[in-house]
Amino acid sequence: MSATAGQAQSERGLADRLGFKPGQVVQEFGFDDDVDEGLRASIAELTGEELVDEDYDGDVDAALLWWRSDEEGDLTDVLVDVVTTIADGGTILVLTPKAGRELHVSPNDVAEAATTSGLSQTSAVSVGADWSGTRLVVPKR
Repeated sequence: MSATAGQAQSERGLADRLGFKPGQVVQEFGFDDDVDEGLRASIAELTGEELVDEDYDGDVDAALLWWRSDEEGDLTDVLVDVVTTIADGGTILVLTPKAGRELHVSPNDVAEAATTSGLSQTSAVSVGADWSGTRLVVPKR
């Protein structure tokens, strides 16, 4: 297997491990030049769909939320807004800079915002060298 093929398989494995499925529409919030392009590519590869941006107004199955410190506003408010775009039982992956990185967000802050927003936290994962992820589930209404 070539290095490129192995890398693609590894990236696809990351999206699969994070719970993404073929055919899902994934909406992305908080995109900037510091995001993990490997993660974005792996999700697109696995789902077979390009990520849609914040302005997308169709139905979505999951969301990526790149969140960097409280300078961006209130995480609870943002999660409440994101929930309105996602189908019942869908997921939100909140991605924050890892500990020791600039604009790091405490996992406790993410957990508190999730609870206040009515979301259930299911897992925490490492995503690349710079990002940590917290997987949240939107309850069935």
